[in-house]
Amino acid sequence: MVGVNDIGTAILALDANAEITVRGNTFDSIEWIDKNPNNITWEQIQAKQAELTTAYNNAAYQRNRKAEYPSIADQLDKIYHDGIDAWKVVIKATKDKYPKE
Repeated sequence: MVGVNDIGTAILALDANAEITVRGNTFDSIEWIDKNPNNITWEQIQAKQAELTTAYNNAAYQRNRKAEYPSIADQLDKIYHDGIDAWKVVIKATKDKYPKE
């Protein structure tokens, strides 16, 4: 899940203007190019990582649906040839397979 909850992503979620280089997985591995003007702490970074991980996990159904839905072109073709009700059946199958939790 690199990129979703890594240290750099968490810092940028806390301060979009932060200028950093991260060379590891500890607070000491962060080089604050901008001298950390907002005094972001390791505890804040870890809390933001947990928050980002939870948000990512809670959106799994969205990623699964997106991967399984037919392309927009195929969906429009289905509507044109078979009508909205037939299209709804196709879409509902995916929605039922990956329900919101």
